[in-house]
Amino acid sequence: MKEPPETRYVDVGGAKVAYQVVGDGPPDLLYLEIGQIDLRWDTPRFADFFARLASFSRLILFDRRGTGASDRLPHNDVPTWEDWAEDARAVLDAAGAGRAAVFAVADAGPIGVLLAAMDPARVGALVLDNTSARFMVDDDYPIGLSAEVVESIVELFETTWATEDFVRMIVPDAMADDTEYLRSLGKQLRAVATPQMVGALYRYMMESVDVRSVLPLIQVPVLVFHNDRNPVIPLAHGRYLAEHLPGAKFIEKASDAAAFDSTDADFVAEVAEFLTGERPAVEVDRILTTLLFTDIVGSTGVAASLGDERWRSVLDAHDRAVRDQLRRFRGREINTTGDGFLAAFDGPARAIRGAQAILDAARELGIDVRAGLHTGECEVRGDDLAGLAVHVAARVGAEADAGEVVVSGTVRDLVAGSGIEFADRGEHQLKGVPGNWRLFKVENR
Repeated sequence: MKEPPETRYVDVGGAKVAYQVVGDGPPDLLYLEIGQIDLRWDTPRFADFFARLASFSRLILFDRRGTGASDRLPHNDVPTWEDWAEDARAVLDAAGAGRAAVFAVADAGPIGVLLAAMDPARVGALVLDNTSARFMVDDDYPIGLSAEVVESIVELFETTWATEDFVRMIVPDAMADDTEYLRSLGKQLRAVATPQMVGALYRYMMESVDVRSVLPLIQVPVLVFHNDRNPVIPLAHGRYLAEHLPGAKFIEKASDAAAFDSTDADFVAEVAEFLTGERPAVEVDRILTTLLFTDIVGSTGVAASLGDERWRSVLDAHDRAVRDQLRRFRGREINTTGDGFLAAFDGPARAIRGAQAILDAARELGIDVRAGLHTGECEVRGDDLAGLAVHVAARVGAEADAGEVVVSGTVRDLVAGSGIEFADRGEHQLKGVPGNWRLFKVENR
């Protein structure tokens, strides 16, 4: 996807609703999720995800009233579920859609359910991801959230919305070290709505929604996804939907995120197969490479002690020093993480020596850097790299202390006979990465 699609507007009840259309289809696929349709395309993970959806559909995106690029209601009133369903129908009409599939995520799930029940002539299939028919507990719905939990969730949204802590909570653990992604997602969320507005929206959604009565009325094919460790909407909610939607297919995903993983190719393949009957062939360019993660130890404290202007100067000098060493040791910069770098090397021994040189250069600037290395197979995405190996390298780096280069057992084994010496750091469980990993500290300098 070279250019993001054009954003258009349709009038709904005197308010302008922003929408986009990308891809050729069939089928038409209406995507429902809280967000900001223009900024989504600035985040590579989302842009890639939408491009993959548009590869087998005519994808229709929109921001419902009260959020994103669409109009707020007068006095910042909270729209109703009926308002949002009306938005969806108006967008389908404006896009010239036929009988569309609806893909609804998290809080948007009940909107998709209502559309399928109230307007079966317009909805041909329904995909529900990490959502619920009702959020709050009731006498006949013991799996629901208590009033106290709902209040705590609303307070969490009002006090931490779009902060780094909030973003880390809703993404998978494996993405928690992708600082650029976290920053981009936070920027997008701030453009969705203010913390006060988001709190009001989620209070209404959690306290008012209940579409259980219409579930038996839905006669279109339904696919339900739910993450087994969803921190906001427990797994039981997804199971309830699947059990009460006639003929629904249920897929439980191993994940600790509040919604799907946009990098999960199998997830998109499941959606494609469900909607088209064919599972797309995934052509992935993969390479074996040695990955280096570095970061400045205690950067927040250093920045506070130096002040913004001096810290900026130190950080600029750090970046120049790192890039100098990457050129010297033939490392390729993949991206920066604010106070650190992700780089790739064609040889593990060269990567270790490059890491040591970076630490030495940083020490001359009066700052401590730590480094982690892992060799593994990566998925090539343009100039970026993705896959488990990237997450392993990040977690290995997190186990290093100031001034240390720590490597995985894979790296240690690959440089046997090179003269590089190691100290065994024992087995570790790396957050978000399955299995136990033996790590080693590089000794000789």
